[in-house]
Amino acid sequence: MDGELRLLVTEDGADAERVDLLTGHLRRDLDQLDVDDVRPLAGGAAPPGTRAFDVAVVGGLIVSLGTSAQALGSVLAAVRSWLSRSPGPVRTVRLELDGDVLELSQASASEQKRLIELFASRHVDRTTERA
Repeated sequence: MDGELRLLVTEDGADAERVDLLTGHLRRDLDQLDVDDVRPLAGGAAPPGTRAFDVAVVGGLIVSLGTSAQALGSVLAAVRSWLSRSPGPVRTVRLELDGDVLELSQASASEQKRLIELFASRHVDRTTERA
């Protein structure tokens, strides 16, 4: 499975600094997995007059899955676990892979599991067809 999974973290009522903090916590969890890379999602060129080369999307991450068949499942499980440790304001993680989108938020644990399994199965099937 070679691909890039895009993630976007949001929290009801959170400002950009809070979302950036939350994204950093999730990134640390994802960095522990067997994936090729986890990096900020670039949002384009920096505004005129700044020295940065590109601007990161607040709350955005890109996970390069590499060739491990288990990478996508591991990332999805980590996101689900991260969300379950988050009492308080509603947090949402939007995941996108090959134009397919999964948004996880306030669904029950069993509903999240079912949605994750469905999302993962669609992408495992696609990589099997390409082989």
